[in-house]
Amino acid sequence: GRSSIAAAMESGGFEGKSGQMLEVYGIPSRPLVLLVGAADAQADLDWRDLGGEISQRLTSKPGPWAIAGVPGSRAMANVGFGATLGQYRFDRYKSDREEPAAGDIAIVGTGAGDARRMWRDRLAPLAEGVRLARDLVNEPANVIYPASFIDRARAAFDGVDNVTIEVLDQAEMRRLGMGAIAGVGQGSPRGARLMLITYRGAESAPMVLAGKGITFDTGGISIKPNTGMWEMKGDMSGAAAVTGALVSLAKSNAPVHVVSVAALAENMPGANAQRPGDVVRTLSGKTIEIRSTDAEGRLVLSDGIEYAVREKQPYALVDIATLTGSAVRALGPDYAALFAPEDDHAEAGLAAAKKTGEALWRLPLHPAYAEAIKSQIADIKNSNTSPAPGASAGAHFIGYFVPDDLPWIHIDMAAVDRTETSRPMIPAGARGYGVMLLDELARSWRP
Repeated sequence: GRSSIAAAMESGGFEGKSGQMLEVYGIPSRPLVLLVGAADAQADLDWRDLGGEISQRLTSKPGPWAIAGVPGSRAMANVGFGATLGQYRFDRYKSDREEPAAGDIAIVGTGAGDARRMWRDRLAPLAEGVRLARDLVNEPANVIYPASFIDRARAAFDGVDNVTIEVLDQAEMRRLGMGAIAGVGQGSPRGARLMLITYRGAESAPMVLAGKGITFDTGGISIKPNTGMWEMKGDMSGAAAVTGALVSLAKSNAPVHVVSVAALAENMPGANAQRPGDVVRTLSGKTIEIRSTDAEGRLVLSDGIEYAVREKQPYALVDIATLTGSAVRALGPDYAALFAPEDDHAEAGLAAAKKTGEALWRLPLHPAYAEAIKSQIADIKNSNTSPAPGASAGAHFIGYFVPDDLPWIHIDMAAVDRTETSRPMIPAGARGYGVMLLDELARSWRP
């Protein structure tokens, strides 16, 4: 077998360079041998990408497969992680599954025992969190709406220790004075929900991870054009990310105390929908003039963050949202926008991005932009905030509800919720962006 592989390498020009792959057929008892170049693979992310590339290359090939030659247990575990994400498919609504994922993959070699432990204790829960987030984002809005999002989350945490789930419904939030999130929810008969998931793996104060959970965004009365509107089934990607991160942290028994907040609503132009020009009073007592019903993510987060900060007294806050088209125009399809008032907090976010491969680029907060969100008839307004760029205005709006002394990072992930072209670990569709990033921040950021 070895000599026929060597001959195939020579005739196929295979030198083992990174990115090279060669399929070799006709070797006795091995119907297919796939040679994979890994000359440059060093970091965890390199091995993850390699695992993803292998599993995508093996699409529609039933297997079982064995991957050999990965040097050491850490690299082996990361190849397995990448392969698990590369194997992801969302095809539950297809009558026949045209491109099934690769068959079972086993990774063999020296260090397999340690690799198996690393996989079981750390990377399998992380992969599960990413895959859950992808499912939530890929599902259509007639399947995932505020109440059913919560049902999926409850199922994911079934039997998991140290986890509690709290839910506020539309009527309860109205009663508490949460006029911003209730205002967004009132246009849909489904109503809004606020879901807090607490994972207590440590006794100290918690970190809060808050996610925008607009299960479908028509724009409301300020209705969007139809082109591309179907993608707004993914306007709850932030809520999916914080929920997936909690799955990872809880199922890996991370030594942290974290609360996720999913601010869930469907933004619909119903007969009872709020209008441009309306004024709503938030839980904080601050008032908001609604200039556009399509700037609703900041509305649900304003009340969700206020409630979580009051009830949970966190030491730090990260919020993540598909918030603005401005962030997409500024940074293109490969970066989410990072905002933080403090440079060292921004650096912590950028370090987590580098470690996980979920890219961030810092955009500015500025006193003049903070002025631009002020309203003539209420405390602030949610749109028409010239001259502030849209992504910065959105960040300042959310920052208006964050206590000055609370370390805070805002992530605008509007550009990175999905990809139309497959990448090594990310088949086309929902990326599951933010799960790895938030998991890392929860473990490492101690401002």
